[in-house]
Amino acid sequence: MSSMDKMWASFIAIGLMLVASGIITVARSKTKGWLRVVLSIIAFLLFLPIVVYMMLSMI
Repeated sequence: MSSMDKMWASFIAIGLMLVASGIITVARSKTKGWLRVVLSIIAFLLFLPIVVYMMLSMI
């Protein structure tokens, strides 16, 4: 992997982390019930590609 590919992988991981953090913030402060659960699951599932992109940027 070239250095530029590693840079883009890390930027994607950072962006997805911001999205996941925003979803969790909204879920915990503005929602209740099943919508809160659904948003939390979506944010959790975003962490799977985040971990993959983080590992790719470190190789």
